[in-house]
Amino acid sequence: PVCCAAGLSMLHVLSKYELQKNALEVGSLLMKLFSEVKARHGWIGDIRGSGFFLGIELVRNQQTLEPATEETSFVCSVLKEKYRVLTSIDGFHENVVVVKPPMVFTKEDAVEFVTCFEKCLIDLPAIDKLHQLEKTPT
Repeated sequence: PVCCAAGLSMLHVLSKYELQKNALEVGSLLMKLFSEVKARHGWIGDIRGSGFFLGIELVRNQQTLEPATEETSFVCSVLKEKYRVLTSIDGFHENVVVVKPPMVFTKEDAVEFVTCFEKCLIDLPAIDKLHQLEKTPT
């Protein structure tokens, strides 16, 4: 009975605050913003997912799609340490940044997040001895 009440309450909140609609709209905005970043930087090989579950594949070369494993770890570490944004890493080569924001994530939050992400990409070429960095735990 308690679990059923909690589930019904959650469904009520999802409906009342239109959180599914928000996830679709803000998720679409995230895809658009990441596509714009991809056009400006050579680090993004692919952007996939839907709603609030996205994967940003980082590569060293967009033609060969060489995985950017160390770079992905660096980006996730900087997002966490400098910008206080939690992401995770996935993929066979551990070069996919996984984005799973909360249901209440706003369009303003999306713009801020992608701005921070892009700042990390801009910093990548200046990082010396990237391969010596510790792997980011996810």
